[in-house]
Amino acid sequence: MIEFGRDGDAWTLSARISLPRPVAEVFTFFAEPGNLETLTPPWLRFHILTPQPILMRAGARIDYRLRVHGLPVRWQSEITAWEPPVRFVDEQRRGPYRVWVHEHTFEEGDGGTEVRDRVRYKVPGGRLVNRLLVRRELYAIFRFRQNRLREILGEPASPAGPRSGES
Repeated sequence: MIEFGRDGDAWTLSARISLPRPVAEVFTFFAEPGNLETLTPPWLRFHILTPQPILMRAGARIDYRLRVHGLPVRWQSEITAWEPPVRFVDEQRRGPYRVWVHEHTFEEGDGGTEVRDRVRYKVPGGRLVNRLLVRRELYAIFRFRQNRLREILGEPASPAGPRSGES
């Protein structure tokens, strides 16, 4: 499930997926920065620039290079919360968004782990840019990510389409 909404003067993306693996295994997968390249669509040409291995902890900064609509972009994230195996938060320190705060949570349940993403973001150009470009792109990125998680962590891909809230 992927949904969009509003949070004050920002937009939100909420995504949820259930994976048939224990929470410790799922969190360990997310705790490896190199796996972010695996979960990112190839059309973004995403590459981690920070030398690896990267020690994941609060305060860790990670530099990336990617392409957004064909234009090269540099992005830096800081891990601002690190609470294994329950949650972590990464915030953009440099990049294309005015605000990007991405909270990842992991909850063990019957037969697996529920992974939730909540992104609070602001874009230059506001509502029009979000509606015409950003929202559609974020949906495609998170859809790709969920399908890759299903492939890697053992669940078949879902054919479900988009769900929308505020644009």
